Amino acid sequence: MGGAAAAPRGQRPAGPPVPDAEESRSPRGEARIEDALAGPVVAAVRDTGGYGGAVYLRSHDRRSLVLCVMSGVPRSLLKPWWRIPVSGALPMCEAFRSGETQYLPDDRATMLRFPQFTAALPYSFAHAYQPVRVGGETVGVLAVLHSSFREPAGEAEVREGLRRAGEEMEERLAAYAHGLPGRTDADAVAYGIEYDDQPVSVRLPAPRAEAVAVGMVEWDLAGGRWTGDDDALELLGVSRDEFDGTLAAVEERVSPDDLYELRAARRDAEETGQVRGRHFRVLDASQDDSEAVRYRPVELWGHVVRTGTSGRLLVGALVDVAGGVTAAEAAERLPDGLFSLDQDGRVIYANRRCQDLLGCDLERLLGHYPWRVLPWLHDPAYEDRYRAAMLTQQPVSYLVRDPDGVWLGFVLYPGVHGLTGRVFPTAAPAGAEPGRALPPSSEPAAGPTGLVTTARAGALYHVVQMASVLTESVTVRDVCRAVSEQLLPAFGAQEVALYTVRDGRMYLLWEDGYPQHFLDPFEGVSLEADLPGVHALTTRLPLFFKSPEELVGAYPRLALDPMMSWAFLPLIASGHPVGSCILGWSTPHRFTAEERSALTALAGLTAQAMERARLYDAESAVARGLQEGLLPHRLPAIDRLRITARYLPGTKGMDIGGDWYDVIRTGRGVALVIGDVEGHSVGAAAVMGQLRSAVHSFAASGRPPHEVVTHTNQLLAELETDVFATCCYIELDPATGHALAVRAGHPPPLLRHPDGSAEPLELPGGVLLGVQPDADYPVTELTLEPGSVLALYTDGLVEVPGSDIATGIETVRTCLAVSRTDSMEELADRMLGAARRTEDRPDDVALLLTAYDPANAS
Repeated sequence: MGGAAAAPRGQRPAGPPVPDAEESRSPRGEARIEDALAGPVVAAVRDTGGYGGAVYLRSHDRRSLVLCVMSGVPRSLLKPWWRIPVSGALPMCEAFRSGETQYLPDDRATMLRFPQFTAALPYSFAHAYQPVRVGGETVGVLAVLHSSFREPAGEAEVREGLRRAGEEMEERLAAYAHGLPGRTDADAVAYGIEYDDQPVSVRLPAPRAEAVAVGMVEWDLAGGRWTGDDDALELLGVSRDEFDGTLAAVEERVSPDDLYELRAARRDAEETGQVRGRHFRVLDASQDDSEAVRYRPVELWGHVVRTGTSGRLLVGALVDVAGGVTAAEAAERLPDGLFSLDQDGRVIYANRRCQDLLGCDLERLLGHYPWRVLPWLHDPAYEDRYRAAMLTQQPVSYLVRDPDGVWLGFVLYPGVHGLTGRVFPTAAPAGAEPGRALPPSSEPAAGPTGLVTTARAGALYHVVQMASVLTESVTVRDVCRAVSEQLLPAFGAQEVALYTVRDGRMYLLWEDGYPQHFLDPFEGVSLEADLPGVHALTTRLPLFFKSPEELVGAYPRLALDPMMSWAFLPLIASGHPVGSCILGWSTPHRFTAEERSALTALAGLTAQAMERARLYDAESAVARGLQEGLLPHRLPAIDRLRITARYLPGTKGMDIGGDWYDVIRTGRGVALVIGDVEGHSVGAAAVMGQLRSAVHSFAASGRPPHEVVTHTNQLLAELETDVFATCCYIELDPATGHALAVRAGHPPPLLRHPDGSAEPLELPGGVLLGVQPDADYPVTELTLEPGSVLALYTDGLVEVPGSDIATGIETVRTCLAVSRTDSMEELADRMLGAARRTEDRPDDVALLLTAYDPANAS
């Protein structure tokens, strides 16, 4: 009962044909999107030697990936992942976002790349994910699962199988999209490729079993005449020409030991009007004369109908039971308990010994999960054993102690269509614990794998994922966005509103999915208002309503939006109220106990993150206010020059930096200054303020450029702050365009000439400020032509993680050269955009642009 065997490279294994789209139409003949996916996903599993596969498609709102088709994996096992956020830390999400195949050969690779996924499913299995594209647009992801304990398929073979399946899916999905009603020629090829329903299970082809032979018979109970069709006569081992239709002729074919059963069947029919499975053996017609006599087991079933005035006729079937029934009889003779579970874990068979050991009859077990029928098996650890067996496709063993104190050993043997289990009494080993693996002496010779993990999948992933995302959320807006992006797709909700408490009233922080202006009447409501969101917060108890009738019954005056179910969650952090989270579902939603617990836990995580973010926002506002107070509030207007500046704080962390710029009137013209104190802290900002003041004083006093920088260097060295700074100082005469430049460890300025060419000015310079008190800083003479633009900037503009600074400088230089605009404001914005488009930079950025324009009059 293992997984499908791998075929030779480039060749599909023989077997039943995979489902075709034409075979899976709705009763009205309408094609469904899963019809286009069923065949390729089954083929992908077979081609890659896997045991399961699945296809996720994007949702209508593009926030989620929704499980559309699954094969070889129980629906119940994957239920927590039926709908997942596109932004989730899962391999299928990464494949969708990046458009690249993800191959994870074992649990170690999964742990390194997707630790949250491993935390929720701590089992060793191999898995691979292929983006599904239509018309060049990624619309979903194909996944295949392999057992990592068996001889693995090569990565190249897996990728090739996925590629072929992906191409077939693209072709079928494109054909499906073209046939959608309302489609126009102007629609994109991927139009309509989306899914928001429950997943559809497609059964993997099973090995062909020999068909059960059934023959129809009629037995005249009064006259003893038998008639049968060709199948019935074949089971009796006689031809129609040889059979004379008498009961004696039938008895000649029955084993002498079983003649009583045949005659008892006649009594059953006369007394009860029916025959229910009378079992006897008949001569096997397939044997030759050289063989010893061989018999084949059959059963007789039928019911009596009246003919004429008093005649009675047994109408029924002769059934070949050489397979199923005799196999069940063999199982009944085993000394151990034997049971079988379907793919979802429900009982479909248990022999008498198993029923005795479990203390439960078959009728109570059939169709149920054993851990739900038997209270002493109702433990996540036991359900986890089933999950481990099905995902690893390896035997799993564990110990259980029943209510009478008897220790039982369980061994589970998985396959893609279900699971067979053994249960037997065993001696308790030293230190035995329920749920632990069986000791080697108790295990069967094959040596099943005893996995010891007890993590429960399901809501656990959503809690772990949310905790991870909220840990990285810094501001209140970050927290709100994370909640919206994670909760809505994870639980299938369509709207969310986050409220905070301030001065005894509720104020909206974030909403998504609500009709425009619907929430306006609720803004600023008091904590005494008769509203579910308020009551959830004041009582500190979550409220769940699965229908509009329930909600209106509790709050008759409440205005309703178009939703059908709601959850109102209190946000409580460190024992005090923070706010409320409201979720809405557009279809009726039943809240399971597990889901209620998960939503309550997630609300607690959200509250803690919200409180932390509010503190950050408050402290950040103070820090940013300090830094902005140290920078120029406005730049002086200088004849013949057009000057603008930009300052952008770092996008990560709360610490403020030491970047600064200034424009200072001197006796000889104007000084253009830019500098950067290393580090990100209030201390760095304080040093920056001191340096800016010093440079301003030295420049305004009429000192030449090299003395301004030299004195500033000496001042920083004397401050003994253990920080260094860079600086670029250019004194420009607006009347002539003549300039004197000094550079202290700072990136080179950029100069755009009137013809549009631009270049970095590699000025000779000195060391960083504060390193050597007696350092010398050379002066370079420049002459700006009318129409030239000079750009001074800090390294935050040109430093790109993973690349050298020269690449960043070239990017900004190119932007300066190609941006042919007369607006200095627009030019500054373009340069910032060019530098920050591809990477979210954590560093501060200062930019000072000066255009030499003799015609400009301030």
